Amino acid sequence: MTGLAIKGRARVLGDDINTDYIISSRRKRDSLDPQVLRQYLLESVDPNFAATVEPDDVLVAGENFGCGSAMEVAATVVVGAGIKAVLAKSFSRTYYRNAINNGLLPVICDTSAIKEGDRLSISLGDGFHVRNETAQTDLTAEPLSPVVYAIVMSGGLVNCFQSLGGFPDPAQV
Repeated sequence: MTGLAIKGRARVLGDDINTDYIISSRRKRDSLDPQVLRQYLLESVDPNFAATVEPDDVLVAGENFGCGSAMEVAATVVVGAGIKAVLAKSFSRTYYRNAINNGLLPVICDTSAIKEGDRLSISLGDGFHVRNETAQTDLTAEPLSPVVYAIVMSGGLVNCFQSLGGFPDPAQV
């Protein structure tokens, strides 16, 4: 299995970060382009947050990340901002699925010891390893199924299907 390696700075959030905190639903009226929406990432939590995002930052949250409405744009905007992974103690089921479908790696692990700015490394290949490089500690993450792994590694569900030769003909299903 080829792997995925992410190294980045922790951007720590709290519990119950809902989809309207991630991106206000009113913003999707303006555009669905992730490159346009990225400027609004977490604006209701911190109006300057999007301007401070660096490539490969990792969102770190507590319980119930992505709760609230099922709008897929809440995962799309995170990817559009250049963030490849979200670590959380738990995710809402809908956000977890939307993250996978958009090629965003949702990592379920104990995030309580991670501090803002900690350097994190995540490797996915022959096993799943999450390390807080700053604190020199390893975190135990819930494993991904082979199907979820394949979708994330492909960059999302659409890319995964395209790499397999496209979507099945509905008349043939």
